[in-house]
Amino acid sequence: METSDIQEYFPFWDKLDNGQKLKLYRAADFRKTKKKTLLHGNDSCLGLVLVKSGQLRIFSYSEEGREFTLYRLFERDICLFSASCMMHDLQMDLMIETEKDSEYWVINADVYKALMDESAPIANYTNSLMASRFTTVMWLLNEIMFKSMDKRVSAFLVEETRIEDSMKLKITHEQIANHLGTAREVVTRTLQYLQGEGAISLSRGTIDITDIDKLEELSE
Repeated sequence: METSDIQEYFPFWDKLDNGQKLKLYRAADFRKTKKKTLLHGNDSCLGLVLVKSGQLRIFSYSEEGREFTLYRLFERDICLFSASCMMHDLQMDLMIETEKDSEYWVINADVYKALMDESAPIANYTNSLMASRFTTVMWLLNEIMFKSMDKRVSAFLVEETRIEDSMKLKITHEQIANHLGTAREVVTRTLQYLQGEGAISLSRGTIDITDIDKLEELSE
């Protein structure tokens, strides 16, 4: 049964009693989803998402209706904001989509909240994770407010090469704009500037990183 693997993904597992472990087992629904699938919108409480494999994107919208990525989820990552209904007074309009074919568990929010209320190890882990996510969001806001677009695009491309483990990125200008919360035209101008600097080479639907050191320098 796929759920039996779940114990490997929670650092607090050995501190739970048998009853708590059983509740967590039964609350976990294992799913497989193709890439580019919207898992969660702001009109529902999906539950906690725990990633076994693949890649998910957590994003929201600006007042102008533009997408911007808050953070991504990889293997062993967990998303609490997809279960924001279990956190009183937390109103967040977030969307979750799969960027790659993904396998993950969805854990019932009510069950997890009940376990968190009775288990200090679960509560400590959850609070630590929440603090880490908010730190990431605050860092993103700082980037948006104070960092120039050429630095943000450069940093994004450097991150993409690490995620994909490739210097050839299959990504469009529109996709980059959606990650960074800006207009496609702004991204296009910035990429042309980076190409002029010799850091990248542009072709349809593809960006070749020709000088990663230069790109890292431009991102700083």
